[in-house]
Amino acid sequence: MTTSADRKPRGRRDLLVSLGVVVAVVACVVAGGLLLDPAQMRPSAGAPLSPPSLRHLFGTDHLGRDMFTRTVHGLSLSLAIGVLTAAVSTVISAVLGICAALFGRWVDGLVSWVIDLSIGIPHLIFMVLLAFVVGGGIPGIVLGIALTHWMSLALLVRADVRQIRSAEFMLVSRGLGRSPLFIAWRHVTPLILPQLLVGFVLMFPHVILHEAALTFLGFGFSPQTPAIGILLSEGMPHISSGMWWLAVFPGLTLLLVVLAIARLGDRIRTVLDPATSHG
Repeated sequence: MTTSADRKPRGRRDLLVSLGVVVAVVACVVAGGLLLDPAQMRPSAGAPLSPPSLRHLFGTDHLGRDMFTRTVHGLSLSLAIGVLTAAVSTVISAVLGICAALFGRWVDGLVSWVIDLSIGIPHLIFMVLLAFVVGGGIPGIVLGIALTHWMSLALLVRADVRQIRSAEFMLVSRGLGRSPLFIAWRHVTPLILPQLLVGFVLMFPHVILHEAALTFLGFGFSPQTPAIGILLSEGMPHISSGMWWLAVFPGLTLLLVVLAIARLGDRIRTVLDPATSHG
C-alpha cells in the first residue's frame, strides 16, 4: 500500500521530469525559431509538395516552403500567444475572484452574474465573436481567448478567499482600519499564488489549442503567417490526395507540446495539493 510519505518524493520526481521535458521542448522550439533560416518559408519552385526527406524533414507545401521551418515558427508563435493570453486570463480571474470575496455582497452578486452569463455562452462562438469585434490579429486572439477562459479559475479563487477572509490575521487587519484593497494585495494575493500558478499552467494548453482553432477558422492571421492553425487549414484538403505530411506533422507536434504542458500542470497540482494524488 502506497502511503502519503511515499507519494511525496514520487510526486516531486514526476514534477521534475515533466518540468525538464517542457523546458527542453520549449527551448528547442524557441531555438529553432531563432536559428532556422526564414528563407525556407518563402515560396520556391525547386521542390513543391515533396514528401519528408533528410533535406526537408517535414516535406514541403504546394509553394515549395519547408514545412519543418514553418511548423517550428508556428509553435513559437503559439507558445508566445499562449503565455500572454494565459497570463491575461489569470490576472482577470485573480482580480474578479478576490473582489467577489472581499468587496461585499453586491460585487459578489455582480461577478457571479457575469460568470454565469459567460459560461452560458457557447465557448467557440464567444471566442469567434470577440476576435471578430476586436478585428483579428494578435489582439483579437488574445482578448477573444482570455475573456473566455477566466471563469473557472475565478470561481476557485473566490472560494479560497472566502475561506481565509475570516482568519485571525484578516480580522486584525480589518480592525486596524486596513482597506479591502490593502488586504487583497498584502494578505490575500500571496496566499493564492499557488492556485494561480496551477491555474495558469493548466490553462496554457487549452489556450494553445483554441489559438490554433481560431487561426484554423481564419480569425487571426494572414494566410502567409506560419501559424499552426493555418498550416492545418492548408494541409487538411490534401490528405485525401496522399500528401499527409502537410497536416500530420503540424498537428502531431502541436499535440505533443499540449500534452507535455498539460502533464506538467497535473504534476504541479499534485505536489501543491497532495489530496489530488491517488496511490
